[in-house]
Amino acid sequence: MKKILVQLDGDRAPSVFDAITAYDAGVDVILQHGGIEPREVRDLVYGAMFTRGPADLQNSAVFIGGIDVRKGESMLQEATQAFFGPLRVSVMLDANGCNTTATAAVVKIITATPVEGRRVVVLAGTGPVGQRAAALFAKEGADVVLTSRTLDRAEAACAALESRFGVKPTPAAAGDLEATRRALDGAHAVLCTGVEGVSLVPEELWRGHDTLNVLGDVNAVPPLGVEGSKPTWDGKEVDGKKVFGALAIGDLKMKIHKRCIQSLFESNDQVLDVEEIEVIAKELV
Repeated sequence: MKKILVQLDGDRAPSVFDAITAYDAGVDVILQHGGIEPREVRDLVYGAMFTRGPADLQNSAVFIGGIDVRKGESMLQEATQAFFGPLRVSVMLDANGCNTTATAAVVKIITATPVEGRRVVVLAGTGPVGQRAAALFAKEGADVVLTSRTLDRAEAACAALESRFGVKPTPAAAGDLEATRRALDGAHAVLCTGVEGVSLVPEELWRGHDTLNVLGDVNAVPPLGVEGSKPTWDGKEVDGKKVFGALAIGDLKMKIHKRCIQSLFESNDQVLDVEEIEVIAKELV
């Protein structure tokens, strides 16, 4: 029986990236649907649920993508609410790569150094990747600081994290060098999750930092978030610090993405959001 993946994308044009990744993960057929609104998800999921008997439903699965992560979260909720009894299929959310990128970055850092009880800073962390990374670090027992250029944006992101994940990162403003220096005071690890092409940690600051042990950066477009680093660095030691660049994190992200797609077809009852994807990521590492 063919493995069929129903790709539900909030964007008008379904992601080619996600489709190729799914084929490389061993999917036989991908049914792509673009421009999907949350209210349309139930009937599309019903199409996957009612076409095969319960014993064969593990050969059907749903992938939710698109640029708009909030819409993706609503689509995931609609999909899971459509299930009942044994009539269900496995489903994965990775809108804009938010879950696989965040878990890859976090797993890289926590395998390089323990973070429990230590200060971990997520710079420019108000976006989907930054928020998920902050939540995962907090669940690992870290004392997490989430920054934005303005304090109110950082506070709003931290409030959202408490509501969604039950964690309480500390919000901080880091709009200039001195504010960034204060945010990194006593930090053991830092992850840069800002927009492409924006330097967040000056080289002079991180190289001579007394407590920093590990740095990560999810963006590969210069200037890099960690100034003076390279996207290919995969735990490269510099001045006693390990640095992970975006391409090294991206390589793990791709492995996680493919493994998650494969796992969708191992049973028909999986719901892969960021917490479940992190479990798979740790198994890979």
